[in-house]
Amino acid sequence: MTGVLTALPPATVSSDGSPTAPGPGSALREDSGSPPEIGDPAFPEVASASTGPTGSATSATSLSSFFTEASLITRFIEETGAGAQQGVEQPLEPRRPRGRYQWPTGAPAAVVEGFDPPAVVWGRGHRGVDLAAAEGTQIRSAAAGTVVFAGTVAGRPVVSVDHGDGIRTTYEPVEPSVSAGETVDAGQVIGTLLPGHRSDGVCALHWGARTGPKTYIDPLRLLEPAVIRLKPIQ
Repeated sequence: MTGVLTALPPATVSSDGSPTAPGPGSALREDSGSPPEIGDPAFPEVASASTGPTGSATSATSLSSFFTEASLITRFIEETGAGAQQGVEQPLEPRRPRGRYQWPTGAPAAVVEGFDPPAVVWGRGHRGVDLAAAEGTQIRSAAAGTVVFAGTVAGRPVVSVDHGDGIRTTYEPVEPSVSAGETVDAGQVIGTLLPGHRSDGVCALHWGARTGPKTYIDPLRLLEPAVIRLKPIQ
């Protein structure tokens, strides 16, 4: 069987310039094509790297360095987000800006009747607040948004504005000066207050707010700073 001659490191030279005999395993060796076996004297580096004390320490050190580097890389990726898609904004939960709502009457007004939600969606209650205001008062959008309704409901003129933050406000009885689909700014006039909302003859604006088709909230809680209403002691 024909083997392959593997060249090993050249012989060293003595101090007088004459070549010295190669050490054990440094001569040409006929290689059968198989990898050197552990403990082969012709390949001391194999023996020392695998079985010798120094080789064991070197191997352990190499493994320790490998896992240390892997740990550092993992930590770097976790802390910096390296490897994630660049230039892609992560969606954030919508936040309701504070202080962007204002009085629809243009200034603080007396609360004639407060918010009194019904126990059940079909029950009786007061799904908003009545704010005292003179007939003809210009009514303003409490915040920026889009007019989603401007018309008549059950014989009463109503304006409804969606503010894009999950809240929709309504104003009645208000003769609209805006149309559905129109964009309005906070404080922009959306109509004129008409009389006849209350049976006691007090002219007032009914201001409502809801977060769903049948989920009403107290609109006074949208104002910043919060409106504090004192109740008489029983």
